[in-house]
Amino acid sequence: MNIEHVVVCGVSTCIEIPSEVYEVLRKASIKSNKNLVTMVIESILKSLDSRSRVEIYMKLCEKYLRDAEELAAKEDFVQASEKYWGAVTSILNAIGELRNWDHYTHRDYNIIIENLYEETGDKDLLTDFGMAERLHSNFYHNFMRKSAFEYHREHVLRLIEKLRKMVMDLQEGLKRDNN
Repeated sequence: MNIEHVVVCGVSTCIEIPSEVYEVLRKASIKSNKNLVTMVIESILKSLDSRSRVEIYMKLCEKYLRDAEELAAKEDFVQASEKYWGAVTSILNAIGELRNWDHYTHRDYNIIIENLYEETGDKDLLTDFGMAERLHSNFYHNFMRKSAFEYHREHVLRLIEKLRKMVMDLQEGLKRDNN
């Protein structure tokens, strides 16, 4: 049987998959509003233990954040917008995993933010997440000028710092509970 293959490259590795599989993944990524690499990563993550998933989510957050900063420095605001969104959703995935909350859809991310707001009373979580959502929207519609992009970026960076601290606190609490 002669099967065509498609090479899919992401991060720093390429994989070769049959074109039929690629087409199924491509359609699923469109339907779920996620890029193909994210779809593959999520599929792999499901087979790992929770601690490993949290570690990978945090590494993805850092990778997306580095990429976003590089793209922003080049004034590629459309691509940078989506990388910032990727950083935010990756860290929300880590929090969802640590708290045993659903973290698979845009709705889940909103619920996580609302839960965190209700627990902390920190209204900036709601505002900053809304700014992240605007950056995500900018990726699709390319409406942001540099000054607006920078303003949104500042809020997203603040959100990421707050969420990082929450992840560290949750991990410390789990370590104490296990001892």
